[in-house]
Amino acid sequence: MMTKEQFVDAIKQVVHDSTVSGTEQLLRHPPGRKPDAKLVRLSEWFNSLPDKHKQNVIDLVTLASDQSVFGFLCVLDGVRQIENEADKGKLKLQFEKNGSTVVLNDDSGAFLHDLFKQTDG
Repeated sequence: MMTKEQFVDAIKQVVHDSTVSGTEQLLRHPPGRKPDAKLVRLSEWFNSLPDKHKQNVIDLVTLASDQSVFGFLCVLDGVRQIENEADKGKLKLQFEKNGSTVVLNDDSGAFLHDLFKQTDG
């Protein structure tokens, strides 16, 4: 059965890390026969930069991905609210497999967002 740690590791790999590497790939080589003009403009700008500055751009993309995943996990953990009313609901994240269910964002143990920060996110 999946644990909180396994879930966070999977999110780090398939959401965070793939966002960073995918964005870098898009900037270096926009795909398709006629890529979006905005992407072409960004790609031309990015590819004209010295390597040091390119790394700064990738570092910014990494930071933005970190903040996005962290913020979303805060929402799942219930520490960042998505409702403005006094009587707030609670999100419940369940993983089901082979007839078993585990709640990944329960109140016991570590928060998902804290586990993400421990993964260098």
